[in-house]
Amino acid sequence: MPDGRLWADGRTHDTPWRSPPGVLFDVDGTLIDSSYIHTVAWWRAFRQYGHDVPMADIHQLVGMGGARLVENLLPAGRDLAEDEDIMASHGALYASQWPSLRALAGAKELLGQCHAGGLAVALASSARQRDLQVMRSVLDADAFIDAATSANDAAESKPAPDILEAALEAVGVEAANAVYVGDAVWDMKAAGALGIPAIGLTCGGIHAAKLRDAGAVEVYDGPRHLLQSLGSSAIGRLLTPQPYS
Repeated sequence: MPDGRLWADGRTHDTPWRSPPGVLFDVDGTLIDSSYIHTVAWWRAFRQYGHDVPMADIHQLVGMGGARLVENLLPAGRDLAEDEDIMASHGALYASQWPSLRALAGAKELLGQCHAGGLAVALASSARQRDLQVMRSVLDADAFIDAATSANDAAESKPAPDILEAALEAVGVEAANAVYVGDAVWDMKAAGALGIPAIGLTCGGIHAAKLRDAGAVEVYDGPRHLLQSLGSSAIGRLLTPQPYS
């Protein structure tokens, strides 16, 4: 029989437990303006090893794990022993551009509003740990971030959902109570594999139609646009209204 007593969070003892709501964010191209920096870094890395890959082809796959990207862009008959060297070259070339990284307009404020609204906030990034540390410094929003993942936390990269699963576990949120925000087709597919509603942002350079075709439930221009529409977005249904300051 229910006893009518309350838990500290206001639930009665007979109320079923429900995990807290949360929002997961991709970082590259979603919160940090880095998609085209990655594109140029990959292009230069490929050319160092004699592969002339069009930038447009590379850009379409940015957001996919490095090994998957190389596999999809280079011919099957290549010297596979070079793949790791190409990825290392990309990493070094990208790192040389760390001073150029900038947060996209509204990124910090978006994280802050989600945090103020009672959501667990996680960065679901498959970036290298050092790259992620640099991007977090650029965002300057650690006060609003509850957890963050890197490439070290996933066996398989996007579009596999491993990194999202790791982020959910880190903040104690179930997929049914989460929303994911990303800029790439691979973000949408990873979220879809877990049944998580995905919001697409076109600031990474991928057209809205492609994001919708990949499963995005909503598409916005970037973090500022999403912030302006937050209450009516998929995130809005999870929010506890509180002013961000």
